[in-house]
Amino acid sequence: MRDVFCRSLVGNSGRPEFVFLTGDLGFKALEPLREAAGSRFLNAGVAEQNMISVAAGLAKTGLRPWAYSIAPFIYARPFEQIRNDMCLPDLPVVLVGNGGGYGYGVMGSSHHALEDYGTLLTLPNLRVFVPAFDSDVAWMIDRLMDFPHPAYLRLGLSELPKNYAAPSYSAWRHLVSGRGSTVLVTGPLAGGLITRALDMEESRRPSLWLVSELPIDGVPADFISDLKRSGNLVVVEEHVAQGGLGQMMAHYLLSNGIAVPQFTHRHAKGYVSGRYGSQKFHRRECGLDAESILGTVE
Repeated sequence: MRDVFCRSLVGNSGRPEFVFLTGDLGFKALEPLREAAGSRFLNAGVAEQNMISVAAGLAKTGLRPWAYSIAPFIYARPFEQIRNDMCLPDLPVVLVGNGGGYGYGVMGSSHHALEDYGTLLTLPNLRVFVPAFDSDVAWMIDRLMDFPHPAYLRLGLSELPKNYAAPSYSAWRHLVSGRGSTVLVTGPLAGGLITRALDMEESRRPSLWLVSELPIDGVPADFISDLKRSGNLVVVEEHVAQGGLGQMMAHYLLSNGIAVPQFTHRHAKGYVSGRYGSQKFHRRECGLDAESILGTVE
C-alpha cells in the first residue's frame, strides 16, 4: 500500500496547500514524492512530537499537512501533541501510520500498532481510515485532500486475491455472499477471508462484510438484515479488543435494540507465546488467520 500511497500523493503534490512531513522514514519508497513536492517535503527527523506540532501550525495557516511514520511512532510517541495541537482545535492534519497491527513482524512490540485507532478515537473530531486493498488507498487520499478534520490513515499490505475484483470503495462493502454467519472485518485481513470463504460451500459460506472508516456510523440496512438472518456476528480486526471495532459494534447493536444470539470477537491478543515472529505468525497465535476464523464458522 505504501507504493500506491506515494504515487497518489505525487499526483496531488502540485496542490499549493499540500505539504508532507516524515519522521526520518520512507527511504527507498518516498523519493518520488520528495522530488515532486520539493521544498514542501520536510524531514522532521526523529522528533515526532515536534513534527505533529509543526504540522498543526502549518494547518493553522491554511496548508494541508500529511505527517508520516511507522504506525506506533505516529500515534503513541506524540499523543499529547495530537490531542492538544490537532484534535482539540480540529485542524486538518492527516496522520499516516505504515504497518498497522503486526505489520512490522519480527521487529517486535515497539514497532507494532495494536491499539492505534482505538486510542486515537478517544480524541475529538478525528476519523480513521483503514484501507483493505491497494485500490482503497487512492480513493481515501482523494477524500483526505479536502477532509476538514484530523484523520488517521492506517496502511498495511494488501492481500486481495488475484481472482477477485474488489467492489468500488465505500465505507461499508459486502464482499462475499453466503448463507452462513455474518462476518465483519476491517483492514487487510479481508483478503485472506475472501480466499477462504470462496472455497466454502454456499450453505456454510459466511456473508463477509468490510468496514473501512471508523468510528462506525450509517450502518447499512442490508447489513442489519443480513445479521438478523444469520443470528451470528463474527467481528475480526488486527487490533486489541479495547476500543476496537468489536466493541463499537456491540455498543451500536445494544444502543439500537438489535439482539444478536451469538457474538464472537476475533482480535489481537498481544504476544501469546511471548515470542516475536512474522505478521502471519502473530495472526496465527491470536486466531486471526483465515483458517482459524472460518474453519469453525457455520
